[in-house]
Amino acid sequence: MSSFAVTVTIHTLQCAACAMTFGVPRRFEEDRRKDHKQFYCPAGHINVFHDESEEEKMRRERDIARQQVARAEEEAARARRKAVNAERETKRLKKRAAAGTCPCCQRTVIQMARHMKTKHPEFIAEEISNVVKMKAKK
Repeated sequence: MSSFAVTVTIHTLQCAACAMTFGVPRRFEEDRRKDHKQFYCPAGHINVFHDESEEEKMRRERDIARQQVARAEEEAARARRKAVNAERETKRLKKRAAAGTCPCCQRTVIQMARHMKTKHPEFIAEEISNVVKMKAKK
């Protein structure tokens, strides 16, 4: 017959219901703190570790940070889309005004076209140069 010695480190816990002190192996305590499963004291009372482990806290904080980054990226994309749409609308309105379309009643006014050509020729020239630049970029 052979014999051998085993060293086991026992951690003491106290029952939440009856305050009885009892011992469990270190790994058992670590596992219950991680998985939050129920365990029993020697008197049969149910005990559970409800507190978050350090790993769970870090994971939760990481997830919150990822959500904040995603939210900020979405807001930035929304702002870019809004700026592009505003720019398009401005261009459209300038083009219509240059063609003599009244921005209020949507009718073409001959006098407005004449006014734009005589009083604001740089406005039309600026639009034409922008169109030429855009075509050159393509």
